[in-house]
Amino acid sequence: MTLDQFRPHVKQFIDPLVGISIRIGLTPNFLTVASFIVAGAAGIEYYFGNVAIGTLLVFFNALFDALDGALARALNIQSKRGDFLDHAVDRYADIFIITGIFAGGMAPWWIGVFALTGVLMASYLGTQAQAVGVGRYYGGLLGRADRLVLILIAGLLDLIIPGGVFGLPYLGWLLVIFGITGHFTALQRFTYVWRKME
Repeated sequence: MTLDQFRPHVKQFIDPLVGISIRIGLTPNFLTVASFIVAGAAGIEYYFGNVAIGTLLVFFNALFDALDGALARALNIQSKRGDFLDHAVDRYADIFIITGIFAGGMAPWWIGVFALTGVLMASYLGTQAQAVGVGRYYGGLLGRADRLVLILIAGLLDLIIPGGVFGLPYLGWLLVIFGITGHFTALQRFTYVWRKME
C-alpha cells in the first residue's frame, strides 16, 4: 500500500485526536460503528447526487477508521472481536460507498460491479492468507487507505471541475481505476500466498 510510508507523518495528527477520544470516553468499537454509519450515509448521498456531502462523509469514514485502531493500541485493548468488527465494517463501507457512486449514475453499472468485485477480492485475499497459515498480507498496488484518499480527491475534482472527462465524472473514472487495480492487487496477493504455501 503506497500510503504506508506516510504513517509516521499522519501519526502526529492522529495522536491528538486519540487523546481527545480518551478524554471524552470514546471506545474503539464506537468509532468503528461510527465509520460504518457515515459510510452508509456517504453511499446514500452519492446515490442522490450530493457529491460534496458524500465526499465529506467519506473523509469522516477514513478518520474514524484510522482512529479506532490507534485508540485500541493507545488503551492497550486490541482484541480479536474488535479486529473482526473492523474488517467486517470496512467491507460494508466499501460496498456502501462504491455502490452509491455507480447507483447514483456517476458510472455505468458494469463499471461499478467491476470496481466492487476488484476491491472485495483484493481485501478477501489479504485476510484469506491468514486462514491458510501464511499470515495476513496487505501488499499489492492499492490498499483501502489509498482508495479513500483517491475518493476524496476525485470528489473534490467533480466539485471544482464539473463534467469530468469524456462525459464520465472523476468518481466514475475512479471506479475504473479501482476495478483495474483491485483485480491486479488480488492477483498479486493470490500469487504471493500461493508461492508461500509451496
